[in-house]
Amino acid sequence: IRRIVRDHKYRGCSAQETIRRWPSVRAGEKKWIFPYQENADIMFNTAMLYEVAVLKAQAEAVLEQVPENCNEYAEAYRLRKFLGYFSSLPFRSLPPTSLLREFLGGSSFKY
Repeated sequence: IRRIVRDHKYRGCSAQETIRRWPSVRAGEKKWIFPYQENADIMFNTAMLYEVAVLKAQAEAVLEQVPENCNEYAEAYRLRKFLGYFSSLPFRSLPPTSLLREFLGGSSFKY
């Protein structure tokens, strides 16, 4: 869901395209990240309890644009149904230092 929002916002990709590319992303992780992660000095889990609630509104809007007659629709529908289990949390409630700002914008960090 993070990637769908980020790809739409910063890369101009539709949710359909991001879903289509997902197997390639996972293959890249399996080849280039997972074999080496145990050699890292530090690993940390970036998941946040509130992230789905904050990403919900933007993700739903992008996922609703996936046409019913395409291969990616089933996954888009599944994700929309999943998002339905969460209440929305306003984007503005995130501090500017939140990692989620990388995906939603408004970060106080400069890249």
